[in-house]
Amino acid sequence: MRIHIATDHAGLDFSNHLIEHLGAAGHEVIDHGPTAYDPIDDYPAFCINAAKGVIADQQAGVQALGVVFGGSGNGEQIAANKVTGIRAALVWNLSTAELARQHNDANVISIGARQHTVEEATSFIDAFIAEPFSEEERHARRIAQLAEFEATGDIAGKHVDH
Repeated sequence: MRIHIATDHAGLDFSNHLIEHLGAAGHEVIDHGPTAYDPIDDYPAFCINAAKGVIADQQAGVQALGVVFGGSGNGEQIAANKVTGIRAALVWNLSTAELARQHNDANVISIGARQHTVEEATSFIDAFIAEPFSEEERHARRIAQLAEFEATGDIAGKHVDH
């Protein structure tokens, strides 16, 4: 699988570990930066580029997921979710990593690099990558509603205020 990653300065050391770890597991890793430490860098472009890489690959039929991380993971998740078609989930334990894939078919995971040890964060990412979408009708229906709103600003048959 192809894994797109991005971070900010808070996760730079972790990204180097992750590139090695995921590569050793047989994944192709695309690093969207940063490549050098800058304590005042701006994460949005890095995370948006990773998310765009995931969508481009998925649309081309390539199995791909994304991993974005920073101090808390919050801003990185928000940035990734600005890309149409991305479902980025903030993950803080194994259960949320697995449920992000099972129930939400999340295609990007966001983790707070300052909130977890490298070992914990790596285990969350491994669980996320390994977990398939459940394909349950209720989850597929909800994901389709999100995509419909993203595309049209409405959800047919549902009360969405305008």
